[in-house]
Amino acid sequence: MSSPCFVTQEATKEILLRVTNVCAECYDDINEGDTIHYDMQNYRYLCKSCQERLCAQMNENCEVIEDEAPGLFC
Repeated sequence: MSSPCFVTQEATKEILLRVTNVCAECYDDINEGDTIHYDMQNYRYLCKSCQERLCAQMNENCEVIEDEAPGLFC
């Protein structure tokens, strides 16, 4: 899923040396050669499944849309 909210790239040795080698959302390992997605709103790298899940929750302005479910305090 392509989105202007993310920069998609291949995890290279250089990238993994400069940043953490785990997904910022699920903490799954990111290995050299994996497709990674840089979340430009939160400045973090995500794996493909976390990027797709987050992208489905965003509007066209890259804002996460919260469910309208009532909370504890109304």
